[in-house]
Amino acid sequence: MLGFLLIMKAEIIRGWIITRRYWFRTLTGLIIGYGMLMILIAGFFYSQPAIERGINQLDDPTRATNYILGFIIGLFAFGVIGMFTQGIQGMAQTGVLEQLCMSPYGLVTNFLARAVVASVTTILYSALMVYFVVISVGGKLFFDPIPVIILLTLSFINLLGFGFMVGGLVLVFKQVGQLTIIVRMALFALAIFAREEFLQQSWFVSIFMHALPITDASICLKYVLVKGQQVAPGEFMSVFFHPCFYWLCASCVIWTFIGISLFKIMENYSRYKGTLGIY
Repeated sequence: MLGFLLIMKAEIIRGWIITRRYWFRTLTGLIIGYGMLMILIAGFFYSQPAIERGINQLDDPTRATNYILGFIIGLFAFGVIGMFTQGIQGMAQTGVLEQLCMSPYGLVTNFLARAVVASVTTILYSALMVYFVVISVGGKLFFDPIPVIILLTLSFINLLGFGFMVGGLVLVFKQVGQLTIIVRMALFALAIFAREEFLQQSWFVSIFMHALPITDASICLKYVLVKGQQVAPGEFMSVFFHPCFYWLCASCVIWTFIGISLFKIMENYSRYKGTLGIY
């Protein structure tokens, strides 16, 4: 635990130094992110066959807000998985991975601390972008701090377990970049379009959708932030009683166990073969 906190402290200091030294890059990154998100939202709406239909959809702030939040959740999932895929590949190429392997705290603790710090930073930046974009389209978010914090934490744990599993595959098979990008894009798309109607299909489709690490997280976050935990006009139900919340909790336990276990197995296999730092 002490090692984890020390690594987190080092990562926070490193991130703060980079942000302060390259403040212009940080500021322009937020501006470019805002502009790109607005272009994506407008392009998505106006890609409909009829221009009038696109205009009507853009004039619906709730619908726009729903897709904006989906984009941000998708980007969050894209980034977390990328820490374990592109991150490990980059470290293997530069020799950093071998240095981390010599750390007394181990790869799991190092990657966990790095992911926590990077994810918190991403959430803060994403929150600013969501706020400005939602205001721009005339939408509204219902921010209930306790459910939002709990859901973001569970979402991160869920993606973390999945990321460890994919990262373990990268440790052994090395150049699987194309496959991991496809996986990340699939999760990104699922976060945008995830809704409860997907879960009302056959039992096989429903179980499959629940098994994916972003489905229930996206549905629950949209339920809180967009719908305001409202199931019908004047009728409210806490997200903690929503079926997807229980699926999300179960998914966190399962993916964390599978992810970390497979990562350790793959790490030990790479160490045994002597191919840990080979790219």
